[in-house]
Amino acid sequence: MSKRSSNGGHWVIAVIVLVVVAGAAYFLVQRARQAGTKPTVSGTPAQSTPAPASTAPSIAHPIAQADTGPAPASTAPLPSLADSDANVADSLIALASGSDMSAWLVRQSVIPRIVATVDALPRSDMGRFILPVKPVKGSLQMDQANGQSTIGAANATRYAPYMQALAAADSQALVDWYVHYYPLFQQAYVELGYPKAYFNDRLIAVIDHLLAAPEPTQPLVVTPYKQGYAFADPALQGLSVGQKAMVRIGSANETALKAKLRDLRARLVGSGLHAAPAAAGSTAK
Repeated sequence: MSKRSSNGGHWVIAVIVLVVVAGAAYFLVQRARQAGTKPTVSGTPAQSTPAPASTAPSIAHPIAQADTGPAPASTAPLPSLADSDANVADSLIALASGSDMSAWLVRQSVIPRIVATVDALPRSDMGRFILPVKPVKGSLQMDQANGQSTIGAANATRYAPYMQALAAADSQALVDWYVHYYPLFQQAYVELGYPKAYFNDRLIAVIDHLLAAPEPTQPLVVTPYKQGYAFADPALQGLSVGQKAMVRIGSANETALKAKLRDLRARLVGSGLHAAPAAAGSTAK
């Protein structure tokens, strides 16, 4: 955690959710990328040649099975990935009408940034330049008690704009938006370095990983570490960047975010809104 807001916190999708936690979850005290992580996004990627049929991914959760509305989100043809930013950003902002998403959404390489962020959330590190939203404003709010520093209850209010966007976005409209643009999400995932993988499968695995985040009932003790802070509890400090984000945003925010994730997951796998996902551990690597 940085002592200043420019490095602290970042959002989670099923799109708007992942864009919210990525924005709330850049919780890293070290700046170096973890060895072996995939390339970061810098600018709009060039078009790539579709993978040949022999490299087609094995698909567990085909996007065609998602519960969509009675009509597509748009009948207009999809833009190319390289030319999609304005279209994608405007339509995403419209989904969260009434919120201030336009002020903190990064409007360059929108889909590649979302894809790269989703892929990185279960890892221990994340490059800050892949994030699809701007960092949370304000400094980390801490309380002092018994000689210890804890993340204060007031810190959760820093995430209010993201949570407002989360609440404003209709889940069904969000899923319809995602399904409509899915070919571009898949292309971005291939360009990220996964020619034999299916992005929607990765998204479902990441959602399950985030749903498995712990829900601490005691104040979160932090200690100074390098230029920022670390959780004093080794079990919390050892969590992935995405699960740290879930913990750090505060219990009420975590509860609301998990409820949205469960709703979106059910719609994305086409299992009905009352179907609970199977218990998931930290298996998404």
